[in-house]
Amino acid sequence: MAALFTPLTIRNAQMRNRLWVAPMCQYSAEDGMPGEWHHVHLAQFASGGAGMVMAEATAVSPEGRISPEDVGIWSDAHRDAWAPIAAAIRARGAVAAIQLAHAGRKASTWSPFSGEHGTVPADRGGWQTLAPSAVAFEGYAEPREMTLAEIDRVVDDFAAAAHRAVEAGFSVLEVHAAHGYLLHQFLSPLSNTRTDEYGGPLSGRARLLLRVVEAVRASAPESAVFVRFSATDWADGGWDVDDTVQVAQWAAEHGADFFDISSGGLVAHQDITVGPGYQVPFARRVREAGLAVSAVGLIDSGTHAEQVLADGDADAVMSAREWLRDPHFALRAAGELGVSDAPWPPQYERARRR
Repeated sequence: MAALFTPLTIRNAQMRNRLWVAPMCQYSAEDGMPGEWHHVHLAQFASGGAGMVMAEATAVSPEGRISPEDVGIWSDAHRDAWAPIAAAIRARGAVAAIQLAHAGRKASTWSPFSGEHGTVPADRGGWQTLAPSAVAFEGYAEPREMTLAEIDRVVDDFAAAAHRAVEAGFSVLEVHAAHGYLLHQFLSPLSNTRTDEYGGPLSGRARLLLRVVEAVRASAPESAVFVRFSATDWADGGWDVDDTVQVAQWAAEHGADFFDISSGGLVAHQDITVGPGYQVPFARRVREAGLAVSAVGLIDSGTHAEQVLADGDADAVMSAREWLRDPHFALRAAGELGVSDAPWPPQYERARRR
């Protein structure tokens, strides 16, 4: 049996294999509501054999959206719109997961389909952004430094979103603390210059994330709670893999079960060396600290994904663009690895062999 096609259970989530769909923003919502596009987009991956399908960065509040076209889960109406999508994923044999997010200073931006770049002005549907400090992402509007009351509200918003996500039928809830969004902004000294209890040393910069993890765990005691980290800012003086290992250990003590290891996104001047599996060593570092992790980043074949697991670098593999190229990536990977009992839908059995 290939390691990639062995099951994995995390709390109430039972993944049939370890090749998972990473969250991918679609910029296709109105007022935060997922629609037909999201339904078909996500359900097809479950039909294609994924062990887990994670919905894109889903805002816990309106101002937490990356763009005006992003999805959210800040109301019961949003919960009800997500419910049939989660059900469709489950009906096709995959675990339904959702990434809970707040974009902070990278909110209120133009979607990549707009042809424009930077911050959307208020008269065109944008809003004032919030951040740990009034330090702008390069090319974006300056955010307003959050008050303590606003920080408390973010914790409450994540907790409420987690509760709604469980009601909608999601078994895995991922706290998004990567790619330069709000929780990552608090973690990195490049974006957090606060002098109160939410700034300064690593313990202060990690305080908000740990409060969010604890609140999500309390709202969803039976659910698997993941945290996505950017393991490094790829910039001098920024957040790095040693920080990631330490804060992941703290997050586990506060209720996190699993860590999704990516990198970058905090600053525009990041200097990334990209290549197949370029982020896998970061996942291994966190795993060596005794934590369960997934690896992501240009892993686009079954043999490569299998090697990541065989080498002990990660417990699971997430892919994104390869699923867009081939929504049946897991079925293809099973063929590459000679797995005879891959999760082919009976409707597609006639295509199993040429």
